[in-house]
Formats: sequence, structure tokens, C-alpha cells
Amino acid sequence: MFVNEDNITDLAVQRWATAHSPRLAELMSALVRHLHAFARDVELTEDEWMAAIEWLTAAGRLSDDKRQELILTSDVLGLSMLVVQLNNKFSPQATPATVLGPFHIDGSPAAPYGFDMSDGIPGTPLFITGKVTGAGGDPIPNAVFDVWQADADGAYESQIPDIDEARLRAKYRAREDGTYCIRTIAPRGYAIPMDGPVGDLIRRTDISYFRPAHVHFLIDEPGHQKLITHLFQEGSEYLDSDVVFGTKHALVVRFVEQPPGIAPDGSAIAEPYLHAEYDFALEPS
Repeated sequence: MFVNEDNITDLAVQRWATAHSPRLAELMSALVRHLHAFARDVELTEDEWMAAIEWLTAAGRLSDDKRQELILTSDVLGLSMLVVQLNNKFSPQATPATVLGPFHIDGSPAAPYGFDMSDGIPGTPLFITGKVTGAGGDPIPNAVFDVWQADADGAYESQIPDIDEARLRAKYRAREDGTYCIRTIAPRGYAIPMDGPVGDLIRRTDISYFRPAHVHFLIDEPGHQKLITHLFQEGSEYLDSDVVFGTKHALVVRFVEQPPGIAPDGSAIAEPYLHAEYDFALEPS
């Protein structure tokens, strides 16, 4: 059958419906239908389509093992957070999930209770303490969780030239009773990378390109759903306009100012610091 404007969508759907995997057939058929509907809805021009292809090509070229411009694309479109919510329908007792973000790096160094992952990087000391439990409240002994964050200037290691070693990230292990203690510095809210295709597009809008101050967590314990989440600093800017739609009320935590003295890990500290408390509750598998 020859192709025309009226039958091309049905023909393309029929072809992709021959995929050997039923799920792949479902995904590709739906993708074709929605892409064609979008093109018809906006009456997409050839120049606009070519500009989109060039934009995606530039985003792919900019992506590497430290920076993922295509994840950032998904984030700012709200697609990442939508997929998170579709796939992490936890019980009300469980800690809610949020986006992974484009700055996670595998292979963070192991860190014991109370380890200072800031390693002398300037900033206000921050201790985060609490417990890792199941959704029912029972502690999970020796839980391991990946932690990473921006520094006091709002920069991740991948954004700093000539930084190859781990910086402001570590894999902590909770104790037998599920308690944990992280020592770091207070992160700063920051602008997403604006030097690439995503930034070029956002500059053509009134969208705020900032994220509120937060620390990332990834906890993947046997018998429980993997949790990817953040803790946001209460009172920080951009909580209600997070460019990646990641803020949730249950993840906003007070960073309480404390005087010099004995820190939460039992060590002496000679300068004022901040202390945040949060119990992570994991959803059973």
C-alpha cells in the first residue's frame, strides 16, 4: 500500500506491532501514535523537525560518564518525576522517592558511621542522623546507602575541571540497630547546567532553572524496594519551583543550628554546625 498523510500512522503502527516482544510492540506502537499525533497537532515543519534532531544530537554528544544531558532533558520536562511516581507507589509510611538526577556516579567509596565525606572542602559542617527501617518501623541492620551532593557553591564534582577523585559522595553503612550518621557540609541550591542544549532551550522561557538545597540518597536493600530520594533543607530557596519537579513535603527537613561542643557522632567539634534528623522507611519488595 502506498503511503499518504491519512494512512501513514496506521501503517507505521502495524509494522512496529510485529516486534517479537509483546511489550516492545506495545511501547513502539504507542510511541508512533503519540509522535504522529504531536506532529499533526502542532503542524510540525521540516525545519523544526531538523532543529529537534540537531538538538538531540548535541545533547547526546555532551553526555558522558560524568554528565548526562539526556537525563537532564527528561528531568526538566517532568518526565523523570512522572516515571518515578508511576513506578514507586509506596505506602504512606514509606519514604517517598524522587528523581535520580544527572550527577550520580557509581563506585563511591565505602564510609563508616560518622565519616566526614567533605574531606576538608569549605562549608558549614552538617550532620545527618537517623535510622533505616522497614515501612513497619523495624530497623534494617547494616543498610548501605549511596550519598552525594553539591558543595557550598552549588557545584558537583563533574562540574569542576581536573577533579577525578570522589568528592562529596560516599557509601555509608548503618549500624546493627539501623542508625546512621553522615558528616558533610551544607549544600547550596544551584542552577542546573546551562551551558548545553537544555540551557539554551530554558533561556527561551520564564522557567526557573534552579534546584533547592538538598542531599541525594540511594538505598538498595534486599527484600525492599530500591529507594532513590533527596533530603531538602527547610527554608531554602526554590522549594516551590524546583526545575526538575523533585520536591516533596515529606522530604523537607530542618537543618538545626548547633553550637560548638559534642557532635552527633560523639566527637568534639570546635565550630558551629548544622544537624538534620531523618528516618528512612523502605517499602517491602
